[in-house]
Amino acid sequence: MFPALRPKANLLSAELADRIIDEGFAVLAKAGVFVENAEARRLLAAAGAEVEETREQVRVPRALMEDLLRHTPDTVTLSDRAGSRECVLGGDEVHFDPGSAGVRVLDGATRRERAPTTADLVDFVRVTDACLHIDIQSTGLVPRDIPDILADAFRLYAGLLLSTKPIVTGTFRKAGFEPMREMLAAVRGGSEELRRRPLAVFDACPSPPLKWSDLTAQSLIDCARAGIPSELISMGMTGAASPATISGTLVQHVVENLAGVAIAQAASPGAPVIFGGSPSSFDMRKGTTPMGAMETMMIDMAYAQIGKRLELPTHAYMALSDAKTNDAQAGYETGMGAVLAALAGINVVSGPGMMDYETTISLEKLLIDDEICGMALRLIKGIVQREDPIALHLFEDFDPATSFLTLAHTRKWYRQDHSTVKLADRDTYEAWLQAGGKTIDDRAREEVQRILAKPAAAVDGRLRTELEGIMRAYAARDGLAGFSPSLP
Repeated sequence: MFPALRPKANLLSAELADRIIDEGFAVLAKAGVFVENAEARRLLAAAGAEVEETREQVRVPRALMEDLLRHTPDTVTLSDRAGSRECVLGGDEVHFDPGSAGVRVLDGATRRERAPTTADLVDFVRVTDACLHIDIQSTGLVPRDIPDILADAFRLYAGLLLSTKPIVTGTFRKAGFEPMREMLAAVRGGSEELRRRPLAVFDACPSPPLKWSDLTAQSLIDCARAGIPSELISMGMTGAASPATISGTLVQHVVENLAGVAIAQAASPGAPVIFGGSPSSFDMRKGTTPMGAMETMMIDMAYAQIGKRLELPTHAYMALSDAKTNDAQAGYETGMGAVLAALAGINVVSGPGMMDYETTISLEKLLIDDEICGMALRLIKGIVQREDPIALHLFEDFDPATSFLTLAHTRKWYRQDHSTVKLADRDTYEAWLQAGGKTIDDRAREEVQRILAKPAAAVDGRLRTELEGIMRAYAARDGLAGFSPSLP
């Protein structure tokens, strides 16, 4: 029996990848990065970095950086809400999650963007939980009917209440981390159990070029000490906030990610960190950051290859689109991104459901993208030899009347070798017309309504009360004692 060949794609030669890494180490040691957070600078100095306090500048020698990398785990394992299912982030494992922190939602009825509400956040969480090929939940929408100072924790609160999946999230302010950590610990059954079986990943974004802000550096420190994985989201823009060349942007990406690793390891050796990002090929004509551009996808694939070379789990924003509606552009950009991300073996692929330069979430697109993700995941399973001989025995006593539809072989193997779809149209033209001639967006909208008509995967009363209490206490600390965290 021959094993399946896992199809893979690399864009960099080993020599070029190593040259980019070498230059990244050199920039970090010579030019360094700017770190606004005083505690982070103190920790890095104590670890052996060169710190220039007046400029908030930190230089990390290569030998020190390599030592810090040796402490960083090469695999991160997330567990779901019940602690019964694991997502392994490492090697060439591929897991999809929706994009995070969308500030608009594409209204399914009007097909126009608008500000999201708590009801939209609830619907998003529930639809994501129903997606078969999206393993990780995200805090994908920022509801505008919630006070800004509570938004980071409230998004996590909704996700923990209504979804069974592990979750990608992040803080909007320093004070947001502790209530978020408390909620995660409550679900997991304690701080040590949360450390042992992480339930969430926190995004932390450096500010290009070469700066870690006070907030994001603090997030790295807080997560490291709590044993919660940090996902580094470097956001170079070719020719605008990073060098114009793809290879030059990759050097900056390496520097910013290495600096994030250094902060986390200086805070707590062995802290889990994911090498990731959301860079883009900047469009000089439009002044936009096209996430669906092929050059953007190439940057993502290349830095993921570098992350693997550094023996770190990887992340990228792919499987998304810059389209403003669920049209052909939304399909081809998302489809290419999902397939390329899977072929690159990127461990966490953020983006399904997102459009309009990572600003907008569409529930209909989320369901369409779930099917796209399923196809990409099927691709990397490869072609398996199911029997030995492969097919020779099927042609014994073969005659023109033989039908494979009636064979036991077909019943045995069809579902294992072939995936099915729910939203994509595979009818004849006549059958499609008879069913109403609906677009995939129409069918996705109907499926959204079917999902939302079912009961949510809500937590039990005791845990719900505990999570509500944490949210109420967080609100009260900021003078919002009358805030009610109840969900629609």
